[in-house]
Amino acid sequence: MSEKILVLDVVGLTPNALAHMPHLRAVGAGGFRAELGTVLPAVTCSVQSTFLTGTLPSEHGAVGNGWFFRDLGEVLLWRQHHRLVAGEKVWETIRRSRPGYRVANVCWWYAMGSSVDTTITPRPVYHADGRKAPDCWTWPPELHDHLEAELGPFPLFTYWGPTASIASSRWIIAATRRLMPDHDMTLAYVPHLDYDHQRFGPESPQGVRAAKDLDAELAPLLDDARAQGVTVVVLSEYGITPVAQPVDVNRALRRAGLLHVHHNATGELLDPWTSRAFAVADHQVAHVYVHDDADLPQVAALLRDLPGVEQVLDAEGKAEAGLDHDRAGDLVLVAEPQAWFTYYYWLDDANAPDFARAVDIHKKPGYDPAELFMDPKDRWVKARAATTLLRKKAGLRYSMQVVPLDPSPVRGSHGRLPDDPEFAPVLLCDDASVARESLAATEVRDLLLELAGVDPGS
Repeated sequence: MSEKILVLDVVGLTPNALAHMPHLRAVGAGGFRAELGTVLPAVTCSVQSTFLTGTLPSEHGAVGNGWFFRDLGEVLLWRQHHRLVAGEKVWETIRRSRPGYRVANVCWWYAMGSSVDTTITPRPVYHADGRKAPDCWTWPPELHDHLEAELGPFPLFTYWGPTASIASSRWIIAATRRLMPDHDMTLAYVPHLDYDHQRFGPESPQGVRAAKDLDAELAPLLDDARAQGVTVVVLSEYGITPVAQPVDVNRALRRAGLLHVHHNATGELLDPWTSRAFAVADHQVAHVYVHDDADLPQVAALLRDLPGVEQVLDAEGKAEAGLDHDRAGDLVLVAEPQAWFTYYYWLDDANAPDFARAVDIHKKPGYDPAELFMDPKDRWVKARAATTLLRKKAGLRYSMQVVPLDPSPVRGSHGRLPDDPEFAPVLLCDDASVARESLAATEVRDLLLELAGVDPGS
């Protein structure tokens, strides 16, 4: 058993995608391949937190990629502080018996302020004049300049948005190759399958090409691991499945008089302080916050009848799903297999807030996969984008208004528990001595402990 471990989170990896990825398949061929269970919601922040703590969202508290912070009265997504996740992390357990165990985190979430030795995480620069520039946060701080000198700035605009591409994964893989020799455990998050599998669907020609391209990019890292005697664990948080039905849950609540908005110069804004009920949409799961318990029966009945909703989880249902945490919605919706939830709450596109047409993950009160597209109905969208980039390069204020308000281009989603093993997460490991046929997401931590030579029961 190797002294060192590389844990690759290849987001969206499934048996269906592996059919086009010979370098990754070779990892399992030399060791084992296992079915990997996930958690509800099957989204990045929740699943990664379960992998690292061995607990469900009801314990670690990451009930989604974001939630309504009840004490602040704000919906906040994609926060980054490590302390938002409760529980002992796998490396902290290892260090109790192996002091000095060195760990690197390359782009796994909730990284800032964590107890690992080395961290790289996306962190844009927000200039005082409103401009946004690509950047990352590192620990130790001097790593930032070393990486920029070797690899260039972190390619934020290829990490998410209409220009998301293989370039961001290429940068992450290159950074991982530089850190791995100096660490006992190296965690790396590789996002490329997320993009075209959501844009076009996992079985589309573009989705197949994404799998082939990513496999080729990973080959040098896998070669390094083999040459350095590093054990490789490849896992996935979820599988992306085909969808065709956006579900406007907040619009349904607004039409029923339960959701309120207020107006300012930017357009209509969700008002969580006065709304009797509103939803934080997160792919195929939505957390519905209900101000008054007396409204719960009305809200639940309304949403059960909403086309595209498969389940409305109440307190008992949340407990069964491992989601009974104060951060979770008072009700939790699960979409039907072909459906997903939008965050939209305005009833007329003329009243949409200005951020709706932008890539703005911190202002939107829910996840927006339409950010992966330039508006296909706007014939001048690319010309306007080019003009906006010229303003940015000149150091002027700019607003990139290119995202469609029509969600119909989205062809893939995730979040519900998988129905088909071909589109479910998978785990690969090149060490056959720890082989299993299947693992739950909560068991990944114990597998990593075993590979590190630590008794999971200690």
